[in-house]
This record gives sequence, structure tokens and C-alpha cells, in this order.
Amino acid sequence: MNDDFKKVFGSEAESTFFSPGRVNLIGEHIDYNGGKVLPAAITLGIYALINPNESRTIRLYSANKPNQGVIEIDLDEKIVFDVKHSWANYPKGVMFFLQEEGYQLFGADIYYQGNLPDGAGLSSSAAIEVLTTFMLLSVKGIEPDKVWLSKFCQKVENKFIGVSCGIMDQFAVALGKKQNAILLDCQTLAYDYAKMDKVLLNHDWVIMNSMKKRELAESKYNERRAECDMALEDLRTKYTLANLCEAKVEQVNELIFDSIIKKRALHAITENKRVYNAMQALKDGKIKLFGELLNASHYSLQNDYEVTGFELDALVSAAQNESSCVGARMTGAGFGGCAIALVEKDKLQSFTENVAKKYTQETKLIPEFYICSIGEGVHKL
Repeated sequence: MNDDFKKVFGSEAESTFFSPGRVNLIGEHIDYNGGKVLPAAITLGIYALINPNESRTIRLYSANKPNQGVIEIDLDEKIVFDVKHSWANYPKGVMFFLQEEGYQLFGADIYYQGNLPDGAGLSSSAAIEVLTTFMLLSVKGIEPDKVWLSKFCQKVENKFIGVSCGIMDQFAVALGKKQNAILLDCQTLAYDYAKMDKVLLNHDWVIMNSMKKRELAESKYNERRAECDMALEDLRTKYTLANLCEAKVEQVNELIFDSIIKKRALHAITENKRVYNAMQALKDGKIKLFGELLNASHYSLQNDYEVTGFELDALVSAAQNESSCVGARMTGAGFGGCAIALVEKDKLQSFTENVAKKYTQETKLIPEFYICSIGEGVHKL
């Protein structure tokens, strides 16, 4: 990458940084219901090389978008969102808010190159936001607090990019730890680490891209949130609850009579319990139990929350039917996108070949597979 940097900018890079993508292992569609999530940083991500210069211009280049060439940002002019700048709006948002918060920015040449697949739901936007912020501060000798870093980058996404995401992606990218998952309360930001070294001694994570473009995700997301609000309203006629995940299954059976609303509430409550059980299973090194919880999570997302769809169900089913697979589930918003599977290391090739064959027979789509481990959060190389 150093040679490529020199070709683009005509100088040597001073420092190199890396920011990972993330995957949510379990805890889907419950962050907005007061539940816990269990994300982890992965070993796929985005690299950035930087060389500060004496000017008041930051020049950006992405090896993944070479046709866009070098994009120049004048630090003495107001930084604004520009649709023509596509990917560069994420670093621009970081620069805008760093200046807003009183940080003195400096001219620099920055070269980005990532190996996160496009549109696979592995949080490339959070990765580039966290990477840029961490790098611009680190080069000036400022070691940013990682919780502050995740909140800052969520603000960039919400207010500059205009996407009203939660904090899980930025948090996992900033605070990820090798061989550890993070138990995160998205409301309070209280967190704890769960070691995965026993699980990953003989197993790897396989991210399975269904190659089905996400459809309906946004409209159905809003619909599910409204249904969960209705469930909470019904429960609050008798019980004092801060959020839906605090409720008990018996309370749902007692007070919710609409079959659809009941199913949504049951997913939220049981998925939250699965997150705690998964955390404990990881701590105890109970791999079989952890896999069963992954499978149960997908079943609930398919039948109670109804956010999977034909393609994801076919992909997960093909994975679960392989003896080398401990467990598998959809991850992310659903209605397309990715699933994850925990697979024996020495059977990875046969696993991907068999799953691909079955999936393509059923859907006529050709899936993509990415083998990855659980890695460090953002850091300097």
C-alpha cells in the first residue's frame, strides 16, 4: 500500500491505521426495545495511510473507488455534504464535527483501502468514521477515549450523513477486542467482554452473503418498531416497565391478544434472554449451547419477528444442515443481506461448497463467503 500511496500523492506515508468491520453475533432487533446486543469486531476492515502536510487541504483517495480520483477538502471553507463525493462524505462528516468541537485540523494526504464487501451489512460506514476520527487525533498525539469515539461517530452518521442508526456499529468498531465479543446495553452503554478463545480454537466465523439485495428493510423496520410500541402499551396497562425486553413471557400471554403483536413481543423477550445465555455459554466454553442459541435466534426472527425472507432462510437452513456447523443465523436488518455460521476450521471448504450448491439450487443466487476471526478495534499499525 505504501507504493500505491506514493503513486497517488508523490510522497511517503507517515503512519498506517486499521479499523474493523463488525458482526452482531446475537441480539437482533432488540436494541430499540431496551435489550442487549453481542457484537464483535472482525479481521476484515479498512486501512488508511496518512501523511500530514503543511497546507490547509486534506486530500482523500480510496483504492476501492479509483474512478473518483483524489477529493480535496479545504479546511478554511465550511465542510458540507455533497452527494458527488459519495464515500468521502464519511471522512468529511468527521472533519466537520471535529472542527465544531474545537479541534485544530491539519492538511494531510489520506489513502484508504478496504476488504469489507460492499453492502454486506458489516458496517463499512462505522469503520471509516471511527478510523478517520482516531487517525486525525492520534497523529496529533491525542489518544481519544473509545466510548467518546463511538458516540462522536454516531453523531456524524446521524447528523451529517442523515442516517438515524443506533450506536452498536460504532461501539463495536471502536472497542472491539481480539477473541472477545462485547455485551452492550445500547441505552446505558454499559458493556462487558466475553472471551471467545475457547470457541474459536477449532472454529471460524463464516459470513454468508445471500446476494439478495435488502428490500423492505426500512419500511418493515418502522413497522416492527410500531408493533413493539403497541405491545409495550398493552403491557403497561398493568405492569410498570421501562422497555419491552423487561417484560416476562407470562405477562405477554396474559395481556396481549393480537397474535401479531404477541409474536413481536415474544421475540424481543426471548432474544434478550438468548443474549445473556450466549454470553454465559461463551464464558463457560459451551460451544454446542452457543450454537443452539444462534439457531434459536434465527427461528425466532423467522417465525415471531418475520424479518428473514426466503433467501436468508434457505441459506441458514443449508448451513445448519452441515455437520461441521455449530449454529447459524441471519444478522442485521434482514430481508436480504448476510447470515453468520460458526464452522469447524478444518471443514471450511466443504462447508462453503455444500452450502453454496444447495442455496443456488433453491434460489438461483450465488452466495459469497468471507472467513474471518474476531479482531481488535481501531488501532495504529
